[in-house]
Amino acid sequence: MSTETRSLEDEDWAAVQNSPDFVELRRRLRRFVFPMAGLFLVWYLVYVLLADYAHGFMSTKVFGNINVALILGLLQFVSTFVITGLYVRYANRKLDPQSAKIREQIEGGAE
Repeated sequence: MSTETRSLEDEDWAAVQNSPDFVELRRRLRRFVFPMAGLFLVWYLVYVLLADYAHGFMSTKVFGNINVALILGLLQFVSTFVITGLYVRYANRKLDPQSAKIREQIEGGAE
């Protein structure tokens, strides 16, 4: 690939990245990812802190040999699946249509 072709492609991609549609796509992605990541990290940190400093609470038996710590630990896995499902739903509604629009503009402009 020649330097001239490479710089042309770099300019094309720079134009796409600076386009209002791509800026909107990034904004939509960040609008979901950052709050959800923050929420999950806080939830995980609370679990870790409870496990380290609230032994009495975490060892409270709920039924049989099942205690609060086990339930909260399993809820960590559940929350991961819930977040994944929420992201898929959000991506299908907000991100995929925007990225399809950008892809169409790029592929339509290449012809």
